Amino acid sequence: MSDFTKLQVFQKAYQFSLDIYQLTASFPKDERYGLVSQMRRAAVSIPANLAEGSGRESTKALLQFTRIAIGSGYELRVYLALARDLQLIALDVYNTRHDELLHICRMLNSMISSLRRKIKTANPNS
Repeated sequence: MSDFTKLQVFQKAYQFSLDIYQLTASFPKDERYGLVSQMRRAAVSIPANLAEGSGRESTKALLQFTRIAIGSGYELRVYLALARDLQLIALDVYNTRHDELLHICRMLNSMISSLRRKIKTANPNS
C-alpha cells in the first residue's frame, strides 16, 4: 500500500482523532494524565497503525497493524463510556462519537477481511 492517506478509513480515523483531542480539551485538569491521555493515545493509534502497516509494504504486516488499530478502537469505546458515565461528556456527544467509532471499526473489520482474502489467494496452501 503506497499512499495510506487515500484510504477512507485512514481519513475518517484521522479526523476522529482530531475530534477526540478537541473533546478531551474540556476535561478537568485532574484527568490530564488519566482519561485524557488514554483517550488521545487510543484515538491516535488507529490512523497511526494504518500508516505503519502500510509502510511495511507487506499485506501480512498491514493485516497485523490493522488488527492493532481495531483493538485501539475497541479500547476507545470503553474510554468513551467512562467519560459518559463520569459525566465528562453529554449523552448526545457520546452517542455521536460512539456511532462514528463503530463505523470506523466496521470499516477496519472489512479491511481485515479483505486483507485475509488477499493473503489466502496469494498463498492458497497456507
